[in-house]
Amino acid sequence: MSAGGAVVVEVLPADEYADEHLPGAINIPLKKIDALAPGALAPDRPVIVYCYDPL
Repeated sequence: MSAGGAVVVEVLPADEYADEHLPGAINIPLKKIDALAPGALAPDRPVIVYCYDPL
């Protein structure tokens, strides 16, 4: 998903992301973001991080 060229990242666990997510968003689970973000995100693009917690 792009919002003015930004990439939208949902930080939900993979099973929750698979169940429901924003169209076009990529998934990088919060617990793995330090390890996975450098390889998944371009350093020259803005990033919007989204997390939904109904509790």
